[in-house]
Amino acid sequence: MKQIWKWGWPVAVFAASLLISALLIAISGAKPMQAMSAWFAGGLTDPGALAESTLRAIPLAICGLAIAVGLQAGVFNIGVEGQLLVGGLCAGMMGIAFPATPSWLHITLCIGAGVLGGAFWAWIPGILKAKRGAHEVITTIMFNYIALYGTHWLAGGILKDPSPANMAVQTAPIAKGAVLPLLIQDTRLHIGLFFALGICVLMWYLLYRTAWGFEFRATGTNEQAAAVAGADVKRMAWVSLTISGAIAGLAGCIEVLGIHHKFIDAFSPGYGFDGIAVALLGANHPFGVLVSGFVLGALHNGATTMQVLTTPQVPREISWIVEAVVIMMIAAIRAMRRGPANV
Repeated sequence: MKQIWKWGWPVAVFAASLLISALLIAISGAKPMQAMSAWFAGGLTDPGALAESTLRAIPLAICGLAIAVGLQAGVFNIGVEGQLLVGGLCAGMMGIAFPATPSWLHITLCIGAGVLGGAFWAWIPGILKAKRGAHEVITTIMFNYIALYGTHWLAGGILKDPSPANMAVQTAPIAKGAVLPLLIQDTRLHIGLFFALGICVLMWYLLYRTAWGFEFRATGTNEQAAAVAGADVKRMAWVSLTISGAIAGLAGCIEVLGIHHKFIDAFSPGYGFDGIAVALLGANHPFGVLVSGFVLGALHNGATTMQVLTTPQVPREISWIVEAVVIMMIAAIRAMRRGPANV
């Protein structure tokens, strides 16, 4: 019964959010069934839709996993967006360097650079929390802005593409050997999908099949009890944030290597913040996050088709309303389960 509740209530919340969206569509004057049908087709059944939805799901799932890993240890990493940008810039710089390197090695170096960049950007707030008691929500939010404007300054300054014809804030293109190969020809879907699947399986194994994972989750469940049992909760604080940042950096470098093939200023449309909804809808479980990432990826992809095919047009931003409703409803449910004293 406990497992049914654990996985049943996120599904119920998502269904409720879709019903609310249908109500909003009706209020706008459009036909809910027509809009929902176009939404579904654009996300799954239209030619190429499944591949594009999967492509959009890759960064969503990885960012959701980054947030879920932190929540498993009792820390709320709001800085995933900034860590993603730093990871993407590090991967882009490594992609420009060593152009004669064999492709498999170059991609490995780029991903390593991106992961280390994201990990370092999260490690600093983690150390501040462990050593000084600084709240990670505040510090990671501030680090988002440092990353956003710092990468903007670098990509528009000393790292800017030197080509005279390029006026955009971006770096030079990465070497061809650093580009992630396509998984399906005539689509944009690349092998970054395997990285998303692999990191989810790896984190599931570490969290649920190792003693370290048990200590990790115990700290998030009850920090005081974990400390009494011998867990080093301060060390776990910065370790969990560092791992979370490393996963976020992976999302950034996959976007740079697989989609843009260069670092573009503020290339993320908000994957780090969308990851919050992904993590909550996936119940903070790696496999649940993988499924919820695909669901929201299909929602965002199908929303564009819905906007084009409905009369009057339903704005594609309604997919973000679904996310917002999911976050609010899950937060409300958790608050009610904890009781007034713990809200």
